[in-house]
Amino acid sequence: MKIERVSDVDLEEIRAFLREADLTLAGLEAPTVQLWIERDKCGEIVGSAGFELSANRKHALIRSVAVAQQRRSAGAGSRLAKFALERAHEAGATRAWLFSRRSGPFWQNLGFTRADREQLAATLPDTHQVLLFVETGQLDRKVAWSRSLSDDAR
Repeated sequence: MKIERVSDVDLEEIRAFLREADLTLAGLEAPTVQLWIERDKCGEIVGSAGFELSANRKHALIRSVAVAQQRRSAGAGSRLAKFALERAHEAGATRAWLFSRRSGPFWQNLGFTRADREQLAATLPDTHQVLLFVETGQLDRKVAWSRSLSDDAR
């Protein structure tokens, strides 16, 4: 299947897909959010992945990594996550960060370790997820993860 960049015409469909996956919808339409989708043969979204860079472009907040229920446990999530990590590295990021309360083992298998959520928020203060979580008081309930994006870590 082909991974393609989300366009304006995909926004409502990707919002519905991410809502179903119980992921954050904040900022999906922002030019700072880079987002990709994968569709099945019928044209339905079956996966997504994305990131948002820090102001200095050295840090990436990985976000919106989701796979349709019927495709889970087949490696699609890892493939999509690696795709986002590679694109972030190509964009200049040297470190990836993310929030995940439920999928720690998945992210650990991709080289992530638990990180300090306050450090994540200080490193990526202008990203849509951080702004939302700070504004709504949710930051204290989030679990942060991080890993290097150096060539040997990818």
